[in-house]
Amino acid sequence: MSLTRRDFVRLVGFAGAAGMLPRSVFAAQRVPGDFYELPQFGNARLLHITDVHAQLLPVYYREPNVNLGVGEAKGKAPHLVGKNLLDSFRVKPDSLEAHAFTYLGYAKEAEQYGKVGGFAHLRTLVTRLRESYGRDRTLLLDGGDTWQGSGTAYWTRGKDMVRACNLLGVDVMTGHWEFTYRDTEVLENLGQFRGDFVAQNITVTEDALFDYPFAKYAGFDENTGRAFRPYTVKQLGSARVAVIGQAFPYTPIANPQRFIPLWTFGIRDAEMQKVVDEVRAKEKPDAVVVISHNGMDVDLKMASIVTGIDAIFGGHTHDGVPAAVEVRNPGGVTLVTNAGSQGKFVGVMDFDLGEGKVRGYRYRLVPVFSNLLPPDPEMEKLITEVRTPHLAVLREELAVAEQLMFRRGNFNGTFDQLICDALRVQGDAQISLSPGFRWGTTVLPGQMITMEHVLDQTCITYPETYVREMTGAEVKGILEDVCDNLFNQDPYYQQGGDMVRVGGLDYVLDPLEAMGRRVSEMTLDSGEKVDAGKKYKVAGWATVASQAPGPHVWDVVAGYLRAQKSARVKKVNEPKLRNVKDNPGIAEYTGVVLS
Repeated sequence: MSLTRRDFVRLVGFAGAAGMLPRSVFAAQRVPGDFYELPQFGNARLLHITDVHAQLLPVYYREPNVNLGVGEAKGKAPHLVGKNLLDSFRVKPDSLEAHAFTYLGYAKEAEQYGKVGGFAHLRTLVTRLRESYGRDRTLLLDGGDTWQGSGTAYWTRGKDMVRACNLLGVDVMTGHWEFTYRDTEVLENLGQFRGDFVAQNITVTEDALFDYPFAKYAGFDENTGRAFRPYTVKQLGSARVAVIGQAFPYTPIANPQRFIPLWTFGIRDAEMQKVVDEVRAKEKPDAVVVISHNGMDVDLKMASIVTGIDAIFGGHTHDGVPAAVEVRNPGGVTLVTNAGSQGKFVGVMDFDLGEGKVRGYRYRLVPVFSNLLPPDPEMEKLITEVRTPHLAVLREELAVAEQLMFRRGNFNGTFDQLICDALRVQGDAQISLSPGFRWGTTVLPGQMITMEHVLDQTCITYPETYVREMTGAEVKGILEDVCDNLFNQDPYYQQGGDMVRVGGLDYVLDPLEAMGRRVSEMTLDSGEKVDAGKKYKVAGWATVASQAPGPHVWDVVAGYLRAQKSARVKKVNEPKLRNVKDNPGIAEYTGVVLS
């Protein structure tokens, strides 16, 4: 879409008045005249954000160039990157949307288009999308991973994000990283949250049911054992919409169970079917939707099994998918969407509802460009209040980024490698391991890496580091276990996230092999082959089973950067890959593709 002179003048005037003129005329000339004016359709609008990871301010966030799909997922959303994604969803190359949805030319494009997200800009957009449609006909859904991911969230135990979400107007949410605070903190935060928290798949353990200490909290059902309400029903104008919650199924496995010992989680699709049937019979809604933190592949499988769901608004895997995927099942069609992460997108689903059914829909995944949206003053005030006590720590300058520093991708990223290098140097270790988290902001070349950037990459409630001896077989076992989580062809055995990052270690990986045979030819950076029976000094962090003994990882990384003054990773430990050459989920891989 070309920009007329009249549109360009209007855009420049709007941006200038808001104090947010795009960084270059080149960027402005590629922006449609009113990027956020959406056509009206139907009679109910559902807005969806997910995986914000506590980013109150606008950020840079690079999309992956490696997101491999295996088995039936190969070549299908969300496992498409770069040009393959653009072609599949008919997104115009070299456009604002192309920059939002792909990694292509990221550093250059980011300099031109600016940052994304930020709760002050997000509130401006959400308010506009609600008021232009009719506030009484809109609903704002939050897919979780909202209370974790920043220094201020860590220091306030997520309360800063509860306040921000209340001001944003979140109506319904579910969760995942929310449960990495202690159970009492979770319930305290939910007590302050003004919306509804729903999760049909969290139950109280059998032992705890006999003397459950949280029985007084709203949502607990002694008859079903559910710890929280499974669903809520909202009136949107003349239509009724039921929203069922699906929290992350593997929370006590992927994160420390010791924080939430009385709750159990699971996919529980049979229970989901019962809830859907109950809601349909009891509530007589015009639409039944699920706010999910399963991960998109799991949502796609669930949509093919459970009938009666009109749409699943998904999260967890951070996939920015431009269109809704229509999944056929014995009962009809279920729409599956995923709205990215870091506050970068808002999913907009407009339904035509009536007579107890969805008669039509329009879906758009809208990028949130802070240069094109004036900040909301009330949210700005709240953000300033939250951040001011911590600014001295957050703004500490550590080192200049000599290259693009990013995380997202199946195998490694430059910021991940920086963390691995810091662990090795500070721990005097041969090998380092770092979790394949998909949250974490991007730093452009030439920018100063601050303590806030380090916290964005590492801020969890179990941040302690370790240095210990492991045999080569034990290291391989860790790699194989995470590989199976990532590349198991049955989505119900996938837990989301990416491959564990490694420092000082190279290996060959075949994602199509069976468990135990995907990883081979492990060698140290020195070229020495890893011996299964030999012990190696390994540094890492984020242990799930028990608390590690070492300093917090952000202190380790910050100390390393202070000594370095400038940040450039000399080598990224990416595996050599087999059986991926024709996979549309990989492009411009900086490692070696063997076949």
